[in-house]
Amino acid sequence: MELLIRNPRTGALDYAIDPLDAGAIAALASDLRTRQRHWAALSPHQRAKMLQALGAAIAQHAGAIGTALTIDTGRRAISYIEVEGTARTFDRWASLAPDLIASATGEARPSATPGVTVSTRLVPYPLVGVISPWNFPLTLALIDAIPALAAGCAVIVKPSEVTPRFIRPLMAAIAEVPEVPLVVIEGDGATGAALVNAVDYIAFTGSVATGRKVSAAAAAAFIPASLELGGKDPMIVLASADPAWAAQVALRASIVNTGQACQSIERVYVARQIAEPFLSALVAGAQAVRLNAEDIGSGEIGPFIFVRQAEIVQAQIDDAVAKGATVLAGGTVEIVGGGHYLRPTVLIGVTPDMAIMAEETFGPVIPVTVFDTIDQAVGLANGGVFGLSAAVLARSPEEAEAVAIRLNAGAISINDGSLTAMVWDAEKSSFGASGLGPSRMGDSGLLRFVRKQALLRQTGTALPIQAYAEDARR
Repeated sequence: MELLIRNPRTGALDYAIDPLDAGAIAALASDLRTRQRHWAALSPHQRAKMLQALGAAIAQHAGAIGTALTIDTGRRAISYIEVEGTARTFDRWASLAPDLIASATGEARPSATPGVTVSTRLVPYPLVGVISPWNFPLTLALIDAIPALAAGCAVIVKPSEVTPRFIRPLMAAIAEVPEVPLVVIEGDGATGAALVNAVDYIAFTGSVATGRKVSAAAAAAFIPASLELGGKDPMIVLASADPAWAAQVALRASIVNTGQACQSIERVYVARQIAEPFLSALVAGAQAVRLNAEDIGSGEIGPFIFVRQAEIVQAQIDDAVAKGATVLAGGTVEIVGGGHYLRPTVLIGVTPDMAIMAEETFGPVIPVTVFDTIDQAVGLANGGVFGLSAAVLARSPEEAEAVAIRLNAGAISINDGSLTAMVWDAEKSSFGASGLGPSRMGDSGLLRFVRKQALLRQTGTALPIQAYAEDARR
């Protein structure tokens, strides 16, 4: 059944997809399993060459893919950054994978059992399924797929039905390197559910609510799952931090991509000693930010990609105000030309019981709480169910790090914010409800897609059955 897709800038339903059903996915999975046998038989270096070729093909199709992403998301600069970054990611994994696989395999070695040597063989999961979200459509569609391919897996990717326009130009690039067993499909929630039942490993990025469903389905199918879920990332601004600098960092880390990023700062805790100048600088910075409504080539805030998210964010702001919070900047979703926009919104007088402080917001909203002691700040930052990432700002990295190690989050930006969007080679775990499974960063980004098979070689004389017989004389 045809599914109409909304344009985030105009509000028009100007695109359509035909979601794959379970039968079509089963047939596709069967074909990819056949292709994967040849792919896995290639050496890591041979696969690396094919991945480099695919990265180059994507770079050659950058215009078409970037144009589609721009329409999908309502913002242009980040869309083209996605395309460029994805092409580089192919090169990066191609350069790293052969040595990483070799080091994880190793040479045969003597075991603790006399006469027996052991070695490890890496066996890729035949077919990996990826379900990706709408906020960075291309990047998050392929962030798991590329290392899985490097490991020797075949991959099916099901991006969000909110942002599907980039799929067809991407598949045109993929078709130029047919040796790579990668397919990106159009589909909705039912398509994603069918995908879980057709693959050997599922990698999901998205909300906690949907992640729970994916986890349950993966458990029922008895397959492993990697879940990168939501966050409510806190930033602690210590008294030694320069307030103007700290406000600039907090603003940028909160509103990039209209705050539609899992690593966005969504709560700020500032020391009372610098609260007044910090808030003054933060509000001034927020009020200077421009919408890109009239000209997509200017302005720092684009529309909400998913209109339902605009409704969620406005409801959280309204709830906070009703419970006593004060809006110092922004605060109201504006409809311009059919798109839904929100200027950077600064709130004070917030409390932990407000939805704006407890639930993921996914919009350009900065609730600020003033603290008196570091213990109080750490306690507030560690409140709630999430633990994706966090940030600490101070005069020196050492002072910030002393607080950072007390936070319950998988990655802490020290004297910056949202560094996980830029640093790819740091292993981390998601804490709390923010996810499960190995890190998609560092060595685990690839090695999670293989199983270890032990080869045990008897180099001496195998013991006869009599050696295991009970000695009645004992």
